[in-house]
Amino acid sequence: MSQPRIVILGGGFGGLFTALELAGAGEVTLVSDEDHFTFKPMLYEYLSGEVEAWHIAPYYKELLDESTRFIRGEVMEIDLKAHEVALAGREQRIPYDVLVLAVGGITNYWNIEGAEEYAMPFRKLAHADALRQRMTDALDHVPPDTSPEETERALTFAVVGGGASGVELSTKMADLLRDAFKRRALRGKPRVMVVEMGEQLVPGMGDEIRAYVEDALKKSGVEIHTQTRVLRVEKDGFTIEHDGQQTDIKAAGVVWTAGVRINPLIEKLNVEKDKRGLIVVEPSLQVRGHENVFALGDIAYYKDVIPTLAGTAQLANQEATLLASNIKALLDGRRLHARHFVELGEAVSLGTENAAVLAGGQAFSGPLARRARFALYTARLPTWHHRLKVGASWFFEGTSPRPLQPLGFRR
Repeated sequence: MSQPRIVILGGGFGGLFTALELAGAGEVTLVSDEDHFTFKPMLYEYLSGEVEAWHIAPYYKELLDESTRFIRGEVMEIDLKAHEVALAGREQRIPYDVLVLAVGGITNYWNIEGAEEYAMPFRKLAHADALRQRMTDALDHVPPDTSPEETERALTFAVVGGGASGVELSTKMADLLRDAFKRRALRGKPRVMVVEMGEQLVPGMGDEIRAYVEDALKKSGVEIHTQTRVLRVEKDGFTIEHDGQQTDIKAAGVVWTAGVRINPLIEKLNVEKDKRGLIVVEPSLQVRGHENVFALGDIAYYKDVIPTLAGTAQLANQEATLLASNIKALLDGRRLHARHFVELGEAVSLGTENAAVLAGGQAFSGPLARRARFALYTARLPTWHHRLKVGASWFFEGTSPRPLQPLGFRR
């Protein structure tokens, strides 16, 4: 008898960990538009050079079981009636008996004028590479004898979005730039801003860890602009509004971390959704009205989960375990299960030498928390052999940041 065909769309935490759990359960196919997985919680350490690409972005072919097929491609259409998936550039469609939707969201620019064109996203290795290059280029255009005022104007960067991503990114950038100022003997200081529409930063975090976050931002010299809207982004700056007053700011770069929106592929899918456009799933993670289709992660609305977990890697990871178990149960004719998802703890990077960790209801920060964060994320890497290689590299070779090397003054 032929094996059931299980097709997983999306290779993030939800898709990859589901594929790993389902190895041998059928004819499993993982489809992703990238050839590698990205451990996004440590993309900030990749920006700073504390980790290397192979540490957090291993190729799927290195992670997947030999029985699991990997296809790199862009999904163009999902035909729920014919049980087929169409990929760009492939004439032959991929048939399925069970389908897993794990395509994740995309950067949400909220229709802000110029944001999609000029702001830099931060979701992939290529985005981190581009931002690091932007910072290096900006530094290379400032000679050492430039006045402090002109230097600050030339080295102003803004991070839009004051959630965990914005905080982690801004503190990394500030530490890298301050280190570069010392190495290049530049006068003055860099300017790194966090712009947040809400009343406070990291709104989903508790007061215990927020105190460490605010202290780290202050020590890193990051400017905090809460209750502030971005009105437009231009090639060389942006405009903000606070208390009804508009301000134009010149900037070497604007990085956008202000949320995600539904993947266009999911927007086109004719299934039940909530008011935000998320796919409504049953407690088993089955798409309502489609017994053989499952969804998880950023695109799915699962009722029994605490709000602070929404959109996080740890939620997708937990959901993958339940989803894989339920697919096996479906194929075997057994009863499917539900699960209540809870917060497993928080670990926030706060610059190149600091972090804050919340575990077991206790929060702590500093170099020890930074080491704890590395240890925690080593344990959450996809496979045991990858964890072993990466753990050995971090332990024996270290995790020191890589400076923004001078390339010579450019006019």
